[in-house]
Amino acid sequence: MHEDRQRCVRAVHSRDARFDGWFFTAVLTTRIYCRPSCPVPPPKVENMVFYPSAAAAQQAGYRACKRCRPDASPGSPRWNERADLVARAMRLISDGVVDREGVPGLAARLGYSIRQVERQLGAELGAGPLALARAQRAQTARLLIETTALPMGEVAFAAGFGSIRTFNETVKEVFALSPTELRDRLAKGRPPATSGTISLRLPYRAPLCPGNLFGHLAATAVPGVEEWRDGAYRRTLRLPHGHGFATLRPAAGYVACDLALTDLRDLSNAISRCRWLLDLDADPAAVDALLAEDPALAPLVAADPGRRVPRTTDPAEFAVRAVLGQQVSTAAARTHAARLVLAHGEPVSDPAGGLTHLFPTPEQLTTVDPATLAMPATRRRTLTTLIGALADGTVDLGIGGDWQRARAHLAALPGIGPWTVETIAMRALGDPDAFVATDLGIRLAAAGLGLPESPGALIRRSERWRPWRAYAVQYLWATGDHAINRMPA
Repeated sequence: MHEDRQRCVRAVHSRDARFDGWFFTAVLTTRIYCRPSCPVPPPKVENMVFYPSAAAAQQAGYRACKRCRPDASPGSPRWNERADLVARAMRLISDGVVDREGVPGLAARLGYSIRQVERQLGAELGAGPLALARAQRAQTARLLIETTALPMGEVAFAAGFGSIRTFNETVKEVFALSPTELRDRLAKGRPPATSGTISLRLPYRAPLCPGNLFGHLAATAVPGVEEWRDGAYRRTLRLPHGHGFATLRPAAGYVACDLALTDLRDLSNAISRCRWLLDLDADPAAVDALLAEDPALAPLVAADPGRRVPRTTDPAEFAVRAVLGQQVSTAAARTHAARLVLAHGEPVSDPAGGLTHLFPTPEQLTTVDPATLAMPATRRRTLTTLIGALADGTVDLGIGGDWQRARAHLAALPGIGPWTVETIAMRALGDPDAFVATDLGIRLAAAGLGLPESPGALIRRSERWRPWRAYAVQYLWATGDHAINRMPA
């Protein structure tokens, strides 16, 4: 995108917010970089330079615009649409892997050498993994500076900086203000949050249909782990340095997010997981434009544009829940999951609501006695086999994992069929082209729209929806009268 100069210039002149996060505009004369929708009058065309990432602009010596705050723009949809090395690396960097494990850890997770990873990222993004992680640390620092009353030393530590000096230099370089000046300028008049509690706005590309997104999460919520309370979806988070509670509420132009964390070092990781859960980095314009070309889907897209794919904050958790949901109702699946949570989950204290547990890890679930599971023997065997494969790493559903390899390993397990594989691919792996052709709701929707009902014929018919078939699923599900299609009253 950033190499198409004419297209970028048009986006900047029209202040098109759809391209925020796709590229960044740097101004040669002011040495400032902006998002395409920046409200400041655009510079002369000859003074514009375009970069594929904020990190690349920072590395070239540009500082972030104080008006449009380009570091806070939605993430590029490319990293969620693709399954190649660069996309997988970007998802892992966003999840904090470089901060926790360094570049060697990132390369090891990807199965490539450090040199290969650095070369590929540099070629496509104009910056290596360290620079990309540094840009993320700067954004996390800004959030903490603006929204909390924490001493700057604690902010530096929580944002992942190794020293106060590096923290001060980075903030000054990226924002052209010292940390103290940034707090005085941007946090003036805002009540500071208490230690461990952060309130922020999660931006997205419009439009967004909150009904299917929050409705689905609320309707399938596991008691104790998730809840719908006072117009917001809430859930527990298992994070690298502790646990947390996320409260997510749809608003005009953003999703309001409250994070209560036991360790503020997990802030960027928690934000990343919440964005992933709500599919906020999607490009709804591109998705809806392609799906609307099909006469069968066009009325559904026109009625409620901007549907997202509800995902998960914990892929292993969702895989377990997918097996528990095989051939049973939503209510029954929630009941099965709640029993596992009570028996094996880690208790937590939630002063703000009714969340009581973290969902148990695969390692914790290896102690499950199959005889205690109120389900057929074949499904017990499927569940325990899946748990074992997740615990020993045979099945890797990590955010930087290989989608097709994960599919193959899942399909090799007894009792895991196409519905389970594609459901996990859609909501845990985040594959935008996953398609649950055997799902009853999809087959009923297809019949109602005059589409083929048999899975094979429907898969062939769905070829025209590629690479957005997971979004087509959301529109097809919307034809049914189910609680997943609407937010609770």
